[in-house]
Amino acid sequence: MVDFHKRILFSDEAHFWLNGYVNKQNCRIWSEANPQVYVETPLHPEKLTVWCALWAGGIIGPYFFKNDEGHNVTVNGDRYRAMITNFFIPELNNHDVQELWFQQGGATCHTARATIDLLKDTFGDRLISRFEPGSWLPRSCDLTPLDYFLFGYVKSLVYADKPQTLHHLEDDIRRVIADIRPQMLEKVIENWTSRLDYIRASRGSHMQEIIFKM
Repeated sequence: MVDFHKRILFSDEAHFWLNGYVNKQNCRIWSEANPQVYVETPLHPEKLTVWCALWAGGIIGPYFFKNDEGHNVTVNGDRYRAMITNFFIPELNNHDVQELWFQQGGATCHTARATIDLLKDTFGDRLISRFEPGSWLPRSCDLTPLDYFLFGYVKSLVYADKPQTLHHLEDDIRRVIADIRPQMLEKVIENWTSRLDYIRASRGSHMQEIIFKM
């Protein structure tokens, strides 16, 4: 398929802590010696759980997970499927893009049979997910544009504004994402293809150094 890389709709969730804490689980430190890095984290910080989907033509989201009372909550299977039904599919129908492929991570709420069946109603076999024929590479978080670009980029701008309330934080996230132009997303996807080329050339080794120029 021509320009297949531009037809993949990448998706994921991220936590945005009100105190500005950034989760380093997807960061990698390459060193011959133990760097002895320690990160202190608060016990019960206030946070938002945010979902987005990104492809070369735009961003769907952000979507903020909340309960019926409007309180911020984390993701489970029922909430994820409700998001797909009530938010994602209606938003997707507003975009005139044919034959998009949908990629998601391997969390249980993503890969539950009820979730996969729901997604297949829209995407059919154009689904890149764990346990599916188009399975995403395991332990390859640095290959998704949301992990290596979107969430880090948004946090760098949002926390510079030092939001004092969750409402302020939510407004800032919406503003920053709305300001991302298609030209930037096209460069992000081109960078994604460069990452794949590198990994193929190195026979699966992860990159030790990435220079990403916007």
